[in-house]
Amino acid sequence: MRFDLLTLFPELIAPHLVHGINRRAFANGQVDVRCWNPRDFADDAYRRVDDRPFGGGPGMVMMVEPLERALAAARADRGGAACPVLHFSPAGRVLTQAEVQTWAESEGAILVCGRYEGIDQRFVDRHVTHELSLGDFVLSGGELPALALLDAVARLQPGVLGDAASHQQDSFSDGLLDCPHYSRPEQLGDDLVPPVLLSGHHAHIERWRREQSLRLTQQRRPDLIVAARAAGRLSRADEAYLASLA
Repeated sequence: MRFDLLTLFPELIAPHLVHGINRRAFANGQVDVRCWNPRDFADDAYRRVDDRPFGGGPGMVMMVEPLERALAAARADRGGAACPVLHFSPAGRVLTQAEVQTWAESEGAILVCGRYEGIDQRFVDRHVTHELSLGDFVLSGGELPALALLDAVARLQPGVLGDAASHQQDSFSDGLLDCPHYSRPEQLGDDLVPPVLLSGHHAHIERWRREQSLRLTQQRRPDLIVAARAAGRLSRADEAYLASLA
């Protein structure tokens, strides 16, 4: 798959592709990432890509024309085939693990990383097919959301994680929060690892982890319990355990 980023700061992207376990996905070409700087497509000597907003107000707005030229170059380099164009915006749909899974199985997209007060709405209306948000807060640009998506997509690629089952146990993989995890030493002061994890009884361990996942989700994200129940993802044993927490 291939992701092309329209960004004024390509130097922010490259360092994140060569560190950590996810680097495997980028190094072996499973996820191909290329950057296109709209400044390279400006039509003046100052490489200007922004201007004051019509109607007044603070800040600057990214202009349509440099963005359109950068987008055209990215599309041409991809062979001219149609592909999704994602814009990271507070107005977008909040990114979820289910959405990440969809993109992880796709052929990629063009990611538009806005800056300043945003980008001219006419570019959005003409070209953007999807708008995504990381949540109800504001960042200085779209590069961090783009990297978050790339990171989440990369770790789902075959062979990237040391254990193929790792991502299946992540938070949100089944609509719930993940259970707590423990490692050595077995005793840390007065704190002990839960005995069931030392028992070697896999069925008991699996059930304990499921119950801890349910407990944590009920405490911190009860909306996820409601969604899991509506989707039929809770078993009778799950429901009995949740009832015992009441």
